Amino acid sequence: MYQGVGGRMRSVLIALLARPDEIMLEIGAGGELLVARLRAVLAAMLLLLPLFNALGGGSVKETLIGLGGAVFVNVFSQLWLALARRQRRYRWLPFCTAAFDVTATTAVLAMLAVQHLPAGLNSLIVWCGYLLAILMTALRSDGRVTLFSGVLALLQYGLLVLWVFAAAGSPEDLMSSDYGAVTVGSQTQRLLLLAMMTLATSMVVYRMQRLIEMSGTDGLTRLPNRTWLTHRIPRLFDAVRRDGGSLTLALIDLDHFKRINDDYGHRLGDRSLRHLVAVLREQAEPSEWLVRLSGGEFLLVMRKPLGTAFEEVDAIRRTVAERPFEPGRGAEPLWLSFSAGLVTFPQEGGDLSRLLRRADLRLQRAKQSGRNRVVARDL
Repeated sequence: MYQGVGGRMRSVLIALLARPDEIMLEIGAGGELLVARLRAVLAAMLLLLPLFNALGGGSVKETLIGLGGAVFVNVFSQLWLALARRQRRYRWLPFCTAAFDVTATTAVLAMLAVQHLPAGLNSLIVWCGYLLAILMTALRSDGRVTLFSGVLALLQYGLLVLWVFAAAGSPEDLMSSDYGAVTVGSQTQRLLLLAMMTLATSMVVYRMQRLIEMSGTDGLTRLPNRTWLTHRIPRLFDAVRRDGGSLTLALIDLDHFKRINDDYGHRLGDRSLRHLVAVLREQAEPSEWLVRLSGGEFLLVMRKPLGTAFEEVDAIRRTVAERPFEPGRGAEPLWLSFSAGLVTFPQEGGDLSRLLRRADLRLQRAKQSGRNRVVARDL
């Protein structure tokens, strides 16, 4: 039982530390922009805290420290907002802004501690900045950012606690009529709360990742699906435009798939699809994408010119035709084949829908010409 729980927790941790897929990265980019806007609003609200502190009878030094911290946060919040508007241009931005949120909280607490030691650890309003910083990472949909933020908060606040206790000359230095007594027990509880918030937020992110993964993955073949493709392909188009070269899309359809389902049943039809996918994956290069669009239709995305792509797809076609599908013991093998239509970007279209329409026309020509062939050009 314990091994099962431990293995499950390890798998969760591995998933959180892995780079999210393209759908999650797109959602995370939108989340980063939302966090930046929220940060800007909260930073503006922070400007009110020094005013309330002064009206409540707080010291001038404490008010000035709060004002300086609020101005500092406002300046950087506008910078992060400007960068977040360029979605996914800066891969380091989520980590940098998460570190800023945590470190800004630590910096304000440290300045308060310099002025009055108990204020540095018992200022609850400022300390809640850690919880807010960790919680907001859930909007980025990236477990790595959440864990990074939580660990950084634990380390920074832990070091601040050690420094305050080391700086105190006597127990009386850790007692305050305004902030109460600073004790080892209370600070241990706060560190535990930070760990709990990190764990809870990580589980939220993990759950979101699994739900999005299910929406972007085909349940039968475990291949990316059309949803995944529509989120990922624009980035690849941008890379081709920037770096030059060609991108070839091969629209592949299993021949007589409906007949297989009708004659042998859907269960065997599903197995025949998995057999085809196994061969396609084996023959395609590791850098190429294989996506299931629907039924027996797949898309192979290759970063190469049309001629080279045609040779590769045609070689895969011959391999599929030479490897019979074995339905089971005593059953006659099924000889499978596929037809394909190829199209290139950017020469034959600038968006996915137009390219797929053109590839489908060539696929239909391949079927009308007798199937088990690849068509790469119009007549």
